[in-house]
This record gives sequence, C-alpha cells and structure tokens, in this order.
Amino acid sequence: MFTKKETHLLVLNDLDEARTALSEALREADRETEPGLRRALEIVDGIGAGTDPRERWARQVLAEAGVDAREKEILAIKTLREALPGLSLIAAVDLVRKLQATA
Repeated sequence: MFTKKETHLLVLNDLDEARTALSEALREADRETEPGLRRALEIVDGIGAGTDPRERWARQVLAEAGVDAREKEILAIKTLREALPGLSLIAAVDLVRKLQATA
C-alpha cells in the first residue's frame, strides 16, 4: 500500500522510441547527415544515464524556477510541491536532500 512517505512520480520516457528512430535514420543516412545523427544518438543515450528519474524531474523543475536546492532548501521544497500538487512534504524534502547530496 502507498504511504505519504513515498515519492510517487510517474515518469514518461520515450527514449527507446527516439533511440530506435535515430538508429533507423542513421542506417539510411548519407555522409552529410551521418555526423549529426550520430551526435543525436549519443545525446539520447546519455540522457539520464544512471540517475533516478524523480531526481532528474526535481532538478529540472528547480532549474526552470531558478532555485538552488543547497542555498534555498525551503524554497526548493515549496517549488517541487507547487509543481506537483499532492507531493507530500516528506517526499519533497527527500528529493531536495538527495539533490543536495549529489550536487
């Protein structure tokens, strides 16, 4: 059963579809477009490598709001809770503290 202490965040990820589309385009690419497609594939492969999608979401929300989680912890928590109504205080604090630890 879900509790208020858990962070429930649904992350939609279409990277597999993007990766497949780029790979197919690369197979059919001419010399001129090949370097750009290779770079795009590298970028897609590098997105989120090894990071928790919840932390990536929180980092993105705070970056868009211009809030530094280390300098303004309370504001960071408030910003995350406003961005995702229903996010518990405990879950928001947990996310901010994880960001602080990895920064």
